[in-house]
Amino acid sequence: MKRRINKVAVIGSGIMGSGIACHFANIGVEVLLLDIVPRELNEKEKKKGLTLEDKVVRNRIVNEDLQTALKSKPSPIYNQAFASRIKTGNLEDDISKVSEVDWIIEVVVERLDIKKQVFDNLEKHRKPGTLITSNTSGIPIKFMSEGRSEDFQKHFCGTHFFNPPRYLRLFEIIPGPKTDPEVLSFLNEYGEKFLGKTTVIAKDTPAFVGNRVGIFSIMSLFHMVKDMDMTIEEVDKLTGPVIGRPKSATFRTVDVVGLDTLVHVANGLHQGVPSDEQHDLFALPNFIDSMMTNKWLGSKSGQGFYKKIKNEDGSSEIQSLDLNTLEYRGSKRASFATLEMTKTIDNVVDRFKVLIKGKDKAGEFYRKNFSALFAYVSNRIPEIADELYKIDDAMKAGFGWEHGPFQIWDAIGVEKGIEMMKAEGHEPAAWVKEMLESGSKSFYTVKEGNTYYYDIPKKEQVKVPGQDAFIILDNIRESKEVFKNSGVVVEDLGDGILNVEFRSKMNSIGGDVLDGLNKALDIAERDYQGLVVANNGKNFSVGANIGMIFMMAVEQEYDELNMAIKYFQDTMMRMRYSSIPTVAAPHAMTLGGGCELSLHADMVVAAAETYIGLVEFGVGVIPGGGGSKEMTVRAAATYHDGDVELNRLREHFLAIGMAKVSTSAHEAFDLNLLQKGKDIVVINPDRQLAIAKKHALLMAENGYTQPVKQSNIKVLGKQALGAFYVGTDQMFAGKYISEHDKKIANKLAYVMAGGDLSDANYVSEQYLLDLEREAFLSLTGERKTLERLEHMLKKGKPLRN
Repeated sequence: MKRRINKVAVIGSGIMGSGIACHFANIGVEVLLLDIVPRELNEKEKKKGLTLEDKVVRNRIVNEDLQTALKSKPSPIYNQAFASRIKTGNLEDDISKVSEVDWIIEVVVERLDIKKQVFDNLEKHRKPGTLITSNTSGIPIKFMSEGRSEDFQKHFCGTHFFNPPRYLRLFEIIPGPKTDPEVLSFLNEYGEKFLGKTTVIAKDTPAFVGNRVGIFSIMSLFHMVKDMDMTIEEVDKLTGPVIGRPKSATFRTVDVVGLDTLVHVANGLHQGVPSDEQHDLFALPNFIDSMMTNKWLGSKSGQGFYKKIKNEDGSSEIQSLDLNTLEYRGSKRASFATLEMTKTIDNVVDRFKVLIKGKDKAGEFYRKNFSALFAYVSNRIPEIADELYKIDDAMKAGFGWEHGPFQIWDAIGVEKGIEMMKAEGHEPAAWVKEMLESGSKSFYTVKEGNTYYYDIPKKEQVKVPGQDAFIILDNIRESKEVFKNSGVVVEDLGDGILNVEFRSKMNSIGGDVLDGLNKALDIAERDYQGLVVANNGKNFSVGANIGMIFMMAVEQEYDELNMAIKYFQDTMMRMRYSSIPTVAAPHAMTLGGGCELSLHADMVVAAAETYIGLVEFGVGVIPGGGGSKEMTVRAAATYHDGDVELNRLREHFLAIGMAKVSTSAHEAFDLNLLQKGKDIVVINPDRQLAIAKKHALLMAENGYTQPVKQSNIKVLGKQALGAFYVGTDQMFAGKYISEHDKKIANKLAYVMAGGDLSDANYVSEQYLLDLEREAFLSLTGERKTLERLEHMLKKGKPLRN
């Protein structure tokens, strides 16, 4: 029988429970969120004359928790409208409703006795066959299912979401002693396909996979920082983006998560793994004990390893904790000669060989850090997982590492890693030496576009399962390359579909990328059936190459700049009016020109975590690659007899004028940057490229016909222009915008109104593109625009002037 999840119950509405409820609502599932009944009235309730029997009181805890979650930033929900999919209740009045759900997820406090009480109540109402799981992060699953019915135990296991559930992709599944293999198989597929997770089936060992390795890594650093007499700034500099880790690195991450949370898991490991060869590392160093005593827990208590203070002049600064004196001091900038050597190495994976060779403190740090990590993870197999790729998957999905421990070891070289480890007093597990003796010189290999890993029992390279739903560009780039320049690689995805992969810095769109797009369109129109634009970079594209625009504007090379902007516009129009279907597959930051490219594709297959918007106002111009034109076209497409057309146009005008960026792909539909009935959202980014390819192929096989260029776009002329001018005057008078903001907004108004036509009229796309380009060029001649461009290039953030 095919199992389907239409409704879930989440028991416990704290930060984690509400987050899980929101993520199920994100994917369209109906959620019942329950928590306990308050035992006493609060002051507000007393003033209103309410009693403990009133429904609003009985559901107060769950409703307040959910509202707190929905107001938090970053938001746990793709679109606030999705919150209507969550129904709330309490564990006394509404527990019988769990009989109507397909999956019950327990997320109550981490105490076995309380969890068992909850399961006692749930079992009275749960219908046989219903999945029931615990989101525990440390309590053994075997203890929780003791004494339960056979049906309960068969359908029970641990399902450990990482916090926040929307953003962290690790989903650990921990079987109990009697969990049905069918349940594990279902949850494994459901987590990956529907929840968009990286699923890892773990063993019922303390802290499972992600936290076992992650907490070891952090605790190892806590001890190392004292042994090497390092500052917290130095450690955060060395353990951040330079090695493919989040910007928050180590100590800032602990501040965000909460020191008490880390200590709870570390103490659990210290007690729970007495035979671990690194058992002593889970003991808290003295400075952590002192911080816990002082309640310096991080962001939640206002201070941790870092503290933000306000100065007398109203300014603020971030201070850092001196681990020797336990006093706060001004932050110290950390710099290392070894890191300077990696500045020209764009690919993180290529930096590791350089980093471990460093002659300074950084090089010593990396040799010690990686040696300890490699030894530890090699000894955790088969204790916490049977397959090495599961440990890598867990660290990437749960802790935001770009590369897992075994991938880093491969990048350094397995034999070189062993040599380094021995020099630092560590030994790898015996199976690593056996692997080398068997002829496998690395943990991973790539063959025919697929990733293989070393299977320890079989002593051979085995294909990583689940790849059939993915297309991994790193695996096919060289073997499937059709064209390449400094900005793009064009790959053959098979079945007559090409892919254009941006390879420029931050995937910005300059002349080389536009050349590559045009070349790809030429090749596809001649020899292929369709074209996808997708990449596996951190962001789809941060927009046009503003450095090039700035240089041309400073040199007043307006003819060249005019040609460059026209080339951008013409390329976008080729995306729209090609003889083959074009599909854009944006993810993460999709700004400015990246947004314009998506607007002009036949279809957008967006990752759920796509932050898309036309943000050109921030650098003092309007969208010049067809974005201003396209938003005018989209507004006109919504006009119906009897509508107030100006209101529709104003919505699109404000989307540009306020530089709105969607906080998810679903929110982009509200901004008309994605179109309902045409564009789609993919929950798992690993599947995105394969799905985009399928849609390009489907359009081709359905008999794709090149669209006819539009020449009947309704523009409102002076009616719209006058209204927009009045609006910008009022905004300026109220000091909501600067004089330069007003100038930019009026230029945009002129374009989107279709000029100062006396009446509404019908115009062509080219007419609007010409207006757009003229406005863009005139703004690049403004001193304040040049200041904005320069500030963005130097500081990486917009200037208000």
